[in-house]
Amino acid sequence: MERLNQTSSVSEFILLGLSSRPEDQKPLFILFLIIFLVTVIGNLFIILAVSSDPQLHTPMYFFLSVLSFTDICFTTTIVPRMLVNFLSHKTISYAGCLTQMYFIYALGNTDSCLLAVMAFDRYVAICDPFHYVTTMSHRRCVLMVTFSCSLPHLHSLLHTLLLNQLTFCDSNVVHHFLCDISPLMKLSCSPTLINEIVIMTEGPVLLVTPFLCITFSYIRILIMVLKIPSTSGKHKAFSTCGSHLTVVTLFYGSIFYVYLQPVSTYTIRDHVATIVYTVLSSMLNPFIYSLRNKDLNRGLRKLLGRRKPQTTPS
Repeated sequence: MERLNQTSSVSEFILLGLSSRPEDQKPLFILFLIIFLVTVIGNLFIILAVSSDPQLHTPMYFFLSVLSFTDICFTTTIVPRMLVNFLSHKTISYAGCLTQMYFIYALGNTDSCLLAVMAFDRYVAICDPFHYVTTMSHRRCVLMVTFSCSLPHLHSLLHTLLLNQLTFCDSNVVHHFLCDISPLMKLSCSPTLINEIVIMTEGPVLLVTPFLCITFSYIRILIMVLKIPSTSGKHKAFSTCGSHLTVVTLFYGSIFYVYLQPVSTYTIRDHVATIVYTVLSSMLNPFIYSLRNKDLNRGLRKLLGRRKPQTTPS
């Protein structure tokens, strides 16, 4: 980058990773390799099951398949770099670091927007079932997915360009296992006031707005479900939302812990929370969504060719 040659003497960063002890590197490599393979295979099965089973061609499973694809991309942005760092050099180029940060924020916020869209889908299905087909038309679903994918990329581009304006002239050691904005800003030897203002204003808007939409949707769903007279009806309504609520809690709980705090308070303790929303949530999503979902389980069995044998009447 020309910008790099003009204002910064740093051409690469050193990612310290999760541990600096040599004896930890191989066990961590094996652990995260397994996590990566489980994540890719699990989410790929969800995509293939939804695409191959006509009964799963509904808005809810369409959104789920897009979420699974995003999770595969999200994990691929982070874990392969971690695996390289565990076994060899821990350096990453300046351009490579900014590229990784761009995709982390773009894909992470895409996940956030998709979770909001999925909550709206459940709201319409439970609170306004007679207009569900017209409200959640294929065209509207595609538009919502397009918006959920495009807006986060603009958000990520803004923060990446602002970070590229900073000067890095002293230490190039990043106390993290990925290129995140907070530890990178700590290394800057130029003023970061504008960056921090944007992070504390524009950042929470994109992060909190989908969460508020999810909260509003589930408050309305809860009110509607409590009006259902039968216990079985309440159980069925709650069971359709339980998986999504679990994913939302896991994702937003960890991401709020990391990002809704001043940059100066960012510490190594935040690594665990970062692992939860960047790596673990993507791995667990296929299991959470398929755990008690009979339709998805049927689709997965059909995909794997493991249909239950039909018993002939005696």
